Amino acid sequence: MAKLTGKVAFITGAGSGIGRASALRFHEEGAAVVCADVDIDGAKDTAARIAEHGGKANAIRLDVTDSAAVKQALEDTVVDFGGLHVLFNNAGVGGRDLGWDTVIRINLDGVYHGLFHGAALMAARGGGCIINTASVAGLVGLVRPPVEPEPPIEWGAGAYMAAKHGVAGLTKQFALTYAPKGVRVNAIAPGYIHTPMTASVREDPATEAFITSLHPLGRLGQPEEIAAAAAFLASDDASFITGVILPVDGGYTAR
Repeated sequence: MAKLTGKVAFITGAGSGIGRASALRFHEEGAAVVCADVDIDGAKDTAARIAEHGGKANAIRLDVTDSAAVKQALEDTVVDFGGLHVLFNNAGVGGRDLGWDTVIRINLDGVYHGLFHGAALMAARGGGCIINTASVAGLVGLVRPPVEPEPPIEWGAGAYMAAKHGVAGLTKQFALTYAPKGVRVNAIAPGYIHTPMTASVREDPATEAFITSLHPLGRLGQPEEIAAAAAFLASDDASFITGVILPVDGGYTAR
């Protein structure tokens, strides 16, 4: 039997990359999926792919930095789909050239809004599972290829690092707070994955070779590999797992 049969999953950042791959995988595992993204066209495309294969899906435009909008979207999901069993706080941006405030609002505040509203809603309904997208940057410092001139910390690594470490901390705290109420909270820490977010760092062959070398398995990851981990954490196979930051990183953090 599919691992998520009869469950309703809500995924942010579902319009591309890890979010899209996860929406498709959750559908394959039997879930109805709400595909949320600030890019509504991308979300609609993901939902359409699920519908083409006989699944139930809905696409909504959602800015995760808007706390009230996140709360309303989750409540609407319960009304429209009859429940909310899995929440994947996946929406995020890369740090480069976006500035501290933007990166923190999306990558940290956005996850917090999902946790704050989603955990309470699930607890009131008897439990559920929340997954957050952290990063290897939430576990260790990032190593970048040497460039001239040396960029300042505002290059983006500082904000991205702070946000992803924050996601790791929020994951543990919400896991402890809501465990007695039947809500499991975990995070996935991907290495570098072939997604639109990493496209800019993969444009230069030398840079791509450098970041590939940081992964002992000798390659970058695929979004479907993160989706597989998310599907596991969302399922009853992970029923005794909470508060974990799971690296899915080709060995990046094993050094």
